[in-house]
Amino acid sequence: MKPRTFVSVALALAGAATLAVAVTAPASAAGPDTSGVYSVHPIIEKAALSAKAITPALTPSQCLAQTAGRVACQTPQSIRDAYDIPATIGGVPAGTGQTVVIVDAFGSPTVASDLATFSAAFGLPAPDLTVYYPGGKPTWNGRGTQADWAVETSLDVQWAHAVAPGAKIALVIAANDHGATIDNAIGYAVDNKLGNVLSMSFGESDNLISSPNANNGQALQARKSFEKGAAQGMSLFASSGDAGSDNGAGFANFAFPASEPTVTAVGGTNLWTNSGVSQPRETVWGDYSHCPLTCAFGVVGETGGAPSLFTAKGGSDVSYNASVYTGVLTYLGFLGGDNNGFYFVGGTSAGSPQWAALTADVIQAVGHTVGNVSQYAQGWASTGLLYDVTVGDNTTPTFGGGFSATAGWDRPTGWGTPDVNGIIDALK
Repeated sequence: MKPRTFVSVALALAGAATLAVAVTAPASAAGPDTSGVYSVHPIIEKAALSAKAITPALTPSQCLAQTAGRVACQTPQSIRDAYDIPATIGGVPAGTGQTVVIVDAFGSPTVASDLATFSAAFGLPAPDLTVYYPGGKPTWNGRGTQADWAVETSLDVQWAHAVAPGAKIALVIAANDHGATIDNAIGYAVDNKLGNVLSMSFGESDNLISSPNANNGQALQARKSFEKGAAQGMSLFASSGDAGSDNGAGFANFAFPASEPTVTAVGGTNLWTNSGVSQPRETVWGDYSHCPLTCAFGVVGETGGAPSLFTAKGGSDVSYNASVYTGVLTYLGFLGGDNNGFYFVGGTSAGSPQWAALTADVIQAVGHTVGNVSQYAQGWASTGLLYDVTVGDNTTPTFGGGFSATAGWDRPTGWGTPDVNGIIDALK
């Protein structure tokens, strides 16, 4: 949702030889999203890695060496190592018996084959993916925002599978990105209780919902589904956003649905574990203040996290790796020709499906639903089950009053990032 992106994915669909490395104007300078429309623009860069390098054993430090110091990328194994995520639980793949629900718009024409390619490359169990089209299957043409949503769809399903390889994936596709259409898709997932965890890697700036001319009915429609899901014991997650503390508005400005009290808001970090880089294990993903490594791709994003304009939410509840400079490897097969392949992908939209998936692992291990994870976060942090992020900020050029990480809770990263095995032991 509203991150800074590399040159549009649509260029590749139009026949560009390679996806350009140049960066578009920062989203904070490009004007706000349109009211009543949810947006995603996942941040991507073609992975400059040899085919032999993309294996389960690839480490962030090896990726950094192969990219001339530009990217300390992440694989399923490196993420499991960093966040202490079990690969198996009770002798079966983690997530077995659970379903991770993901809501996106438009979908991707190659989502199933891309997921299979990703799984094979990293030695994961065969995926179990079911796609639902509650408003009818959209026609794919690759124009407008469809390509961005296709990237998001691939990112969401692949990294949910990476973290919960035994879980089923229920992908609910809205026919377009209009707020009411996506809210109907959320309602379908909740009304049919497709799973115990649900991820939403999209959003709309709070100021577009709280303004006098905003479509407040959109928020009310979604809120009913969130409250119903919470009452059923579902764990709901949403990305905190990728345009810093103000979403380009010039004042503190969070994003919906992350700003909802029943939804756990996932902020973003740079993850340095096993990279060999002399940094704390994680820092705030905030490229304006601390663009990482060589900053080869320029300032491409930073985590959201600010007081909500219309709820009591003060910012992110938890966080997760999000920087493209520590990006997750994701396979895209819809771009055509040489543009198909593995990409480094960043954004808080990567954290939401992974938090949903690791919660599915927790539910499998403890034998009961967890519900609203944000209600546990402070207690988990106080006992060391969340890694505290204390360095960095999400200040933007349009809002100098951005927010810094501090000991304990802070607006950009909430209570921190997960120690999954520790959380499982605490809930048993």
